[in-house]
Amino acid sequence: MNTDMDTWRDAAAAREDHRERLRRALGRLAPSVTVPLLAALAGTFVSSGRAEAQERSSPPEIGDTPVLLGTVVRVALERNRDVLDAEYQVAVAGEQVAEAWSTVYPTLDLSSSFTRNVAPQVSFLPAQIFNPNATEGEFIPVQFGADNIWNLSVNAEQKLFDPRIFVGVGAAARFERVQREALRGRTQQAVTRIRMAFYDLLLGQEEVRLTENSLERVRQALAETRAMQEAGLAPVYDVLRLEVELANLEPNLRRAHNRMGSARRELAVELALDPEVRFEAAGSLARIDLDDFDANSPANRNILAFHGVPAVDEAEITAFVRRSSAGRSDIRQLEMTRELRHTELRIEQVEYLPKVFAFGSYGLAAQQNGTPDFFGSQAQRGSSKQVGLRVTIPIFSGFGRDARIDQKRAALRQADTQTRMAADRAEVQLRNLVDLAHEAHARTVGQRLAVGQAQRGYDIASAQYREGLGSRLELTDAEVALRQSEFNYAQAVYDYLAARARLDEAAGRVPLVDVEPLAGGEGGAAGR
Repeated sequence: MNTDMDTWRDAAAAREDHRERLRRALGRLAPSVTVPLLAALAGTFVSSGRAEAQERSSPPEIGDTPVLLGTVVRVALERNRDVLDAEYQVAVAGEQVAEAWSTVYPTLDLSSSFTRNVAPQVSFLPAQIFNPNATEGEFIPVQFGADNIWNLSVNAEQKLFDPRIFVGVGAAARFERVQREALRGRTQQAVTRIRMAFYDLLLGQEEVRLTENSLERVRQALAETRAMQEAGLAPVYDVLRLEVELANLEPNLRRAHNRMGSARRELAVELALDPEVRFEAAGSLARIDLDDFDANSPANRNILAFHGVPAVDEAEITAFVRRSSAGRSDIRQLEMTRELRHTELRIEQVEYLPKVFAFGSYGLAAQQNGTPDFFGSQAQRGSSKQVGLRVTIPIFSGFGRDARIDQKRAALRQADTQTRMAADRAEVQLRNLVDLAHEAHARTVGQRLAVGQAQRGYDIASAQYREGLGSRLELTDAEVALRQSEFNYAQAVYDYLAARARLDEAAGRVPLVDVEPLAGGEGGAAGR
């Protein structure tokens, strides 16, 4: 009984929500009715010709200046096609709720017909009916019906008791909630993909920048070595070695540009932009300080603050996993699906109950000869009226109903199993992502120290080489170590940010979908 009452309350709430949406839609429609029809038609032709161009045009937030991560996500929430597709699914589910409610209201049908008898039907009656003295076997032809026959009927029916209707309305409402949760889940996935694409673009930009810096250092060293070789202070081998290193770096720069372009195009697709649009991601992975939030640039602080889950310490992992599993969209969808399966089982079970209907009808018939006259005169037509109740009690319809009930029970058990399995997998995934985030953060600490040491080593090797105290091999090794250390640090920061983005989705706390990004005032906690 409690389940039925909950179902009815869900259905009533869904009906009120549908009515409110209808009122808002009518409110938006009313001002537009005053627009002249010709202007509306002209606007339709113009808009249809420019629809695709407007969809793929860049919004004002995406321009020549580097764009922040928060701005990219906000733009994507308005333009991402996957999110729009999920919103359409919610709209379809809402209209299905309205359709389910339509079965509660009475039905009213009107039908009318006109028949022209080109050759009216003739029947043969025994002549003895009219003349008792007629011989047996004698028949008289009698024409039934006039040249013109008019019929009109109005039928009304109201379902007084049909449990399947009320349970079905609740099922439609539950299905709409499942679709709303699916919209939340797909929005979370879209935001996570956009964050990952943004980080990919940042990593590509960092690779290009570091490769260009390395090329600049090699070109400068080559110029100095050539000058020293012309002065007789450096052998020709050092010049050849630098020229070979420069030739090896230039293709690397081209590959870095290609990877950056690929990342930009992937992000453009998520933003519903032209894949060839040019824009730059604000921030620098190699210059992000995860331990000192305030020491970062505004763009890097925007990246570090764009988290939905605060830092998780080792002692808090168990509590965090237990708390976060309940907020995951996939688990919530499975739980709602289980409720929907239970409602579907109830729909099949109530088929054993009787149904009560009230009905009424009004009929009008007329016949006339000659030229058709709409329903003839008063003397040529008659009417009929009926009202009544109809009770339908299912007694036996084979074993199909029992089979459907067993199917729904099996589907309910399947939904239970899927929910428990998803909860176990969610716990494993959350623990793994927390470990990945901690491991990536620990790597950034070591790599940041390595970058400082590699920079110092390169400065020492450069000074010694210019003074003639070091070899060209030592300078080359120092430059390679510096470039590799800088990229390793950027890669570690990328791995950390990617793990945090996936952790937010796994915990069901995605920024701008479930929560606001972490405040910048949290300092180092926001970065970690």
